[in-house]
Amino acid sequence: MTAAGPILPGATLGVVGGGQLGRMFALDARRMGYRVVVLDPDPESPTGQVANDRIVAPYADAGAVRELVERCDVVTYEFENVNADAVATAEGAGHVRPGSGVLRIAQNRLLEKGALVENGFPVPEYVEVDTIADMVRGVEKIGTPAVLKTATSGYDGKGQVVLRSAVDLREAHASLRGQSEALILEAFVPFELEISVIAARGPDGDVACFPPSENQHVNGILDVSIVPARIPDEVRAAAVNMASEIADALDVIGLVAVEMFVTEDGELLVNEIAPRPHNSGHYTQDACATSQFEQLVRAICGLPLGSTSLLSPVVMVNLLGDVWSAAGGAPDWEAALGVRGAVLHLYGKSEARIGRKMAHINVTAPDVETALSRALEARERAAGRG
Repeated sequence: MTAAGPILPGATLGVVGGGQLGRMFALDARRMGYRVVVLDPDPESPTGQVANDRIVAPYADAGAVRELVERCDVVTYEFENVNADAVATAEGAGHVRPGSGVLRIAQNRLLEKGALVENGFPVPEYVEVDTIADMVRGVEKIGTPAVLKTATSGYDGKGQVVLRSAVDLREAHASLRGQSEALILEAFVPFELEISVIAARGPDGDVACFPPSENQHVNGILDVSIVPARIPDEVRAAAVNMASEIADALDVIGLVAVEMFVTEDGELLVNEIAPRPHNSGHYTQDACATSQFEQLVRAICGLPLGSTSLLSPVVMVNLLGDVWSAAGGAPDWEAALGVRGAVLHLYGKSEARIGRKMAHINVTAPDVETALSRALEARERAAGRG
């Protein structure tokens, strides 16, 4: 099913992937009057629980993808590890936004770095790695410490090893070589902090960026997002401008999250991109005029993009399955929600496992330091430690 011009409320939106990002997209889409169909192999996926209908099938099932496209006016995806060939199939039959081109770039770190460099965006120094000899030459060029990563299938800190010295080469190569067709060796950046900017771009080329988020990670998983990011105004402006230019250069229709390092001298280096809603944009649900999920609906449907104005300082804390473990079962939501400004977003996952993303809490406050203190307190209370 295709449509010319804006895709208006009452139409049907499809989403490939049934995780929490799809769930929050579906909730906003339904609030706006759209129907939602999800394609996911799990019949009880978080998105499937709130969608109007679900197609239970593997992502690579061409027949299921065709069915999704036939039933929907536009299709998007909620994480970049979906099958790019399936997305391309859907793209050929109707609207898929963002397209498979930017998806393939985001799925492969070598393609990603190459596309960014080709378009003039700064990235950490890197080399492609296949053999041990490539590793040796790469370390000679880049030095140590360095980070060896799989070119594909890495997320949340998975698929990467930090090389502290040349003696780590063989073990690191052996540990990752079987996980990916190719590896990438990147210079270790002594950054001051990590930030991200989520840019939305409509089919008319209009771009709107959310305020940069200051991100803190634990074991490679986003732990805390702080907004406004504690960076100079000129760095903030440069980050927003870079994200906007990346959305244009890659012809994104939808969202693209741009993760960046801020170096000691205030320079920006692009770490990764993700053409979808992003963990670091969850703060927008309770602190911006438009959430990242509503903005995705607007962008892929060709509606005017919403205001990205920040209404209040805010901090987001991730709640992993570790919180459930610490609480000895169900977290103490009553205690957590007793923290002023705390808003809970649960993902509908039945099993809490260590390291699994289960929920997040947003806390708004008059300033970021107060918001940070309260957000951390809310999480401690949920874990039974407050």
